[in-house]
Amino acid sequence: MKVVIVCVSVSHGNTERVAEVMAGVLGARVVSPEEIEPADLDSCDLVGFGSGIFGMDFHPRLLRFVEELPGEQRRKAFVFTTSGLPEPPFRRYLRRLARLLGHKGFDVVGTFSCRGFDTWFPFRLVGGIGKNRPGTADLDAARRFAERLTA
Repeated sequence: MKVVIVCVSVSHGNTERVAEVMAGVLGARVVSPEEIEPADLDSCDLVGFGSGIFGMDFHPRLLRFVEELPGEQRRKAFVFTTSGLPEPPFRRYLRRLARLLGHKGFDVVGTFSCRGFDTWFPFRLVGGIGKNRPGTADLDAARRFAERLTA
């Protein structure tokens, strides 16, 4: 199975650590949106899309990449994220990206989210939140999630 993970991880490397754990299980390579062309996804059996959360949404670079994908994709995908706070019930960003991928023809087979170290203002004033996250338990959960994707 050919797998690629498209990931944006800019603040503390939280999301990249999760992506690397998943990549190890899936035998995938992790790339940024700028390192891959949409046509390169044509040969993939499974594509992961992930970033940290910025302003209660996925990183703009990842969203722009997905929005620019052609609409005829016919492959499986998964979505993942790290964030300082849990996903609020009034702003379901995982569901929003999964829906956007569905409009592009992807079959989203799973989503994964865990907490990450966050120093976004005002959290910076108290030294950040989610220190030591993602931790061992979070990375183990990411590994189990990736294992389920191969089943």
